[in-house]
Amino acid sequence: METIETQASFPLVAPSLKEAIARLIVGQQDMVELMLAGLLADGHILLEGVPGVAKTLAAKVLARLLDLPFSRIQFTPDLMPGDVIGTNIFHPKTGDFQFRPGPIFSQIVLIDEINRAPAKTQAALFEVMEERQITVDGISYPMQLPFMVIATQNPIEHEGTYRLPEAQLDRFMMKLSVGYPSLNEEVEILTRQNGSTLTEQLKNLRPIITAESLDAAREQVRQTQVSPEILHFIARIVYETRNDAALYIGASPRASLAMMHVAKAIALLRGRSFVIPEDVLEALFPVLRHRISLSPEREMEGATPDTILKELAGRLEVPR
Repeated sequence: METIETQASFPLVAPSLKEAIARLIVGQQDMVELMLAGLLADGHILLEGVPGVAKTLAAKVLARLLDLPFSRIQFTPDLMPGDVIGTNIFHPKTGDFQFRPGPIFSQIVLIDEINRAPAKTQAALFEVMEERQITVDGISYPMQLPFMVIATQNPIEHEGTYRLPEAQLDRFMMKLSVGYPSLNEEVEILTRQNGSTLTEQLKNLRPIITAESLDAAREQVRQTQVSPEILHFIARIVYETRNDAALYIGASPRASLAMMHVAKAIALLRGRSFVIPEDVLEALFPVLRHRISLSPEREMEGATPDTILKELAGRLEVPR
């Protein structure tokens, strides 16, 4: 697979990128596109789904196709902050301490089962996810950009897990729910891997876009135009979450910014230099579903964040 060198080519190469990912990940095209949007918008992604639905695979494939350094961290209850960010090591011969970077020092970092680590380890991610740097003993170590954390968690298994605090959830630009494949999609998965292992298929992947082209695409996202009407529409959506009787906690201004950036990235992926209302509506659920808390009454009724957001979106007047 030939690497694309043209810096302004990302909107053209994006379909090829999605197609290459879809060869290994069947039936998750929406997830793939939103992961690309998150990368272009300089955000982090939380993937929620039962084991075996290609959450980890999606992160690996994305890193290989984009030719970016990749690392994987398995979170466990005994994991310490130093195991993630690194630590200073004493050298007896020189009498000095030398910083040894942890696995977080990569560009696409997969954190498997993020909710299995205790609060102390969770807190080690706050600075690096927000400021793209690590501070150890008063010295800051910047991350190489682009830097993206893709974390996974199982929504049904709670034994030995720690609920992510709101401050941690808010640092994820989007939360994507990964479901089961359909019957036909599962047949296709079996067909593709009948005679060829997944490991072999991963080894055959080649980068489709260079780091330079990716940087240019991220700059294009920043330059994507958003009209005052669209900005007001985004602000109105987030504002309504704070005044909805079905919600105990609404979204913060960080959610407004995230929705704007994701909508701009979606517009670029669709080949446009401007945002339309449909881009905002597509960003609404993944950006807001982990930033709101339902009232006890609605929770007892069996409502979900997506249920409330769908009701909210139905009440809003879409600008035209």
